[in-house]
Amino acid sequence: MDFEFSDEQLSFLAEVEQFLDDHDDPEVFDLARENMAQIVDTPARRAFMAEMGRRGWLGITWPKEYGGREGDGVYEYLLNEALAARGGPQIGKGVGIIGKTLIRHGSEKLKREFLPKILRNEVEFAVGYSEPNAGSDAASMQLKATRDGDGWRLNGQKTWTTSAHFAEWYWVGARTDPEAPKHFGITLFLVPLEHPGITVKPIWTMGDERTNEVYLDEVWVPDDYVVGEVNHGFQYISEALDLERFTLFTFSPIGQRLELLCRYVAGARRDGRPLRDDPLVRRRLAQMATQAEVARVLGLRFVHASSRGGAPPTTEASEYKLYATELSKRLADASMDIAGPGSQLRIRTAGAPMEGRAESTYRYTVIDTIGGGASEIQKNIIARRKLGLPKNF
Repeated sequence: MDFEFSDEQLSFLAEVEQFLDDHDDPEVFDLARENMAQIVDTPARRAFMAEMGRRGWLGITWPKEYGGREGDGVYEYLLNEALAARGGPQIGKGVGIIGKTLIRHGSEKLKREFLPKILRNEVEFAVGYSEPNAGSDAASMQLKATRDGDGWRLNGQKTWTTSAHFAEWYWVGARTDPEAPKHFGITLFLVPLEHPGITVKPIWTMGDERTNEVYLDEVWVPDDYVVGEVNHGFQYISEALDLERFTLFTFSPIGQRLELLCRYVAGARRDGRPLRDDPLVRRRLAQMATQAEVARVLGLRFVHASSRGGAPPTTEASEYKLYATELSKRLADASMDIAGPGSQLRIRTAGAPMEGRAESTYRYTVIDTIGGGASEIQKNIIARRKLGLPKNF
């Protein structure tokens, strides 16, 4: 594959960058939030994303019959990375997960109701897979859905549901056949979060971001809001997770933090000598730079594999997600080690090395290795699906 961008792609990127310059607003962009920027909801951010929708940028890869452009995935990649580089909201769940899954598997009713709203950024979604006893192993979910007339009645609990405190709709998996093997008997539903049977309680992460516990008590969902076929939900969730593992974990913040660390080393002194002359520091920076290029290329390989059509490429998604998020954590460790005690100062503290980014990213990056399936899950997927290793190895 060709890792260079074409003139047309570079022209699109320049157009995006000019648009971001013209709409520069601290209420929209915040580099300090790392990849968590996409889970913050404000009127300014919604208005900004709606403007992108009016430009036709929220459905670049969607079929034209659903309002998209049928463009190559690299344009969506360039857009999302440019947004992440500014600490702004990204295309995220609506366009990259829910929308693409509905296009492949949703009923015509769900497509008509939700796809135009997604393209206009008129709706926000929360994703409910994890449960207290089913974290990264989504197939173990036990939220109960029982048949009740022309619909289903949901009872149980979800956890780690980011965005549930501001989203309008819940994209939630539930077990509709308790007798089936755990990877079967799961159905995917769309549920309004304003339903009186839904209770949302906050959980605050070590990265100072809010996620949630969600309790569902006698929540009735009509058959019209079942996504795809009953008992086939895990297949759709698996495809959606492949999209999440790439769409929500962008490379730009990693590249920025590496550049910030390099600038710090270039100008800092320790014991009266330039830090850049320390052979151990130089070696560590070289390692980080090499690994960052690997992560960038793994991301481009996922884009290339996705352009072939069909379901998202599973192993490429897991390889990128595993490598990029673990690299992000290693880079945070390196920044803390190299900057020394001053690296513990919080962001925006006057005189803090690297503008205080080291301390915040040290905490944020741990979360990235868990969301969308923990690193151990990604290793299992790669081992089984790419290397052909047995399940119990």
